[in-house]
Amino acid sequence: MAVPLLQTLRIGYYVMRQHFSGTKRYPLVLMMEPLFRCNLACNGCGKIDYPDAILNSRISVAEALASIDECPAPVVVMAGGEPLLHREMDQIVKGALARKKFVYLCTNALLLEKKLDLFEPSPYFTWTVHLDGDRNDHDRAVSQEGTFDQAVSAIKAAKARGFNVNINCTLFNNADPDRMAKFFDYAHSIGVGGITISPGYAYERAPNSEHFLNRRHTKDLFRKLFALGKGKSWVFTQSSLFLDFLAGNQAYQCTPWGNPTRNVFGWQRPCYLLGEGYAKTYKELMDDTDWDAYGVGKYEKCADCMVHCGFEATAVTDTLSNPLKAARVALFGPRTDGPMVPDLALDKQRPAIDNYEQLLAENLEKLSAEGRTNNLQRVSQG
Repeated sequence: MAVPLLQTLRIGYYVMRQHFSGTKRYPLVLMMEPLFRCNLACNGCGKIDYPDAILNSRISVAEALASIDECPAPVVVMAGGEPLLHREMDQIVKGALARKKFVYLCTNALLLEKKLDLFEPSPYFTWTVHLDGDRNDHDRAVSQEGTFDQAVSAIKAAKARGFNVNINCTLFNNADPDRMAKFFDYAHSIGVGGITISPGYAYERAPNSEHFLNRRHTKDLFRKLFALGKGKSWVFTQSSLFLDFLAGNQAYQCTPWGNPTRNVFGWQRPCYLLGEGYAKTYKELMDDTDWDAYGVGKYEKCADCMVHCGFEATAVTDTLSNPLKAARVALFGPRTDGPMVPDLALDKQRPAIDNYEQLLAENLEKLSAEGRTNNLQRVSQG
């Protein structure tokens, strides 16, 4: 795996301490969304379908660092939206690093070269550049030509400055395994340290929802891709058992509290992908969320999800319980032929609830009461 030794040891110690202390629910990664505004409008994104009053809202440096202090997760992922549109993102990152958190800043890289001088290389800091394949695949996925070349230029510039750089690659049902394999070869040839891969999540309000994968198609796609990767030098940033899960060899339920999300509305229930309500504090999120109401076979919106932010924590827990199984997969790679394990049954899942308008009204009222919707003159567009 493409996780530095320092991070592996620190996270391993943290996970084992939680595990052996009997803690039932604990976070691995804090997903921080300081804003929803983006400088792209990708067809598969369900994060930017908000009115300007919300898109122009920001989490302040003080709020962000207070949330990091609330949540004991050793890793903080800065997501969004486009985090580099936040004028104080460098201060949030510096504050997180001062707390010895491992920080991953996810970016489409359109502003990366412009913002590089605001950041310093650190073993605790990694740029994660969003790239969904080669030039044609990526530019089509983000609905804007030229973005692939800008991202590659930014990756090379960041590497030249001594930064750690990974890529985040989301696959949809039009992904071609052969093209993706060639793209992974290319990514490593330009110095990318590791690859985070995941099937896309079927956001309800995504402009184009026809290209999301169902569970069977996800497993078939990743089996083909991993088969092409046999003997290659591809390095992934995820646990071996999560990759094995993508290939249909593990039947996992998601662990939504493993990656709690903090955004401009508060602490999002139940996960980064699904907004069903918000808590004021991290403790309230963990203690008062009906976690058993969500997951594959429990809620219709979760039926096809196999995304890393839901299932990586499950795979990590399984690794602790079955280290030899995890070691075999790490050594030989995910199995790419033979029968798949039976999936979780969907016959008893509760139907999806359309609560977007209600939550939108509640969140607009909340932001207005806090005075955030009137701060348009102070918003940075990068």
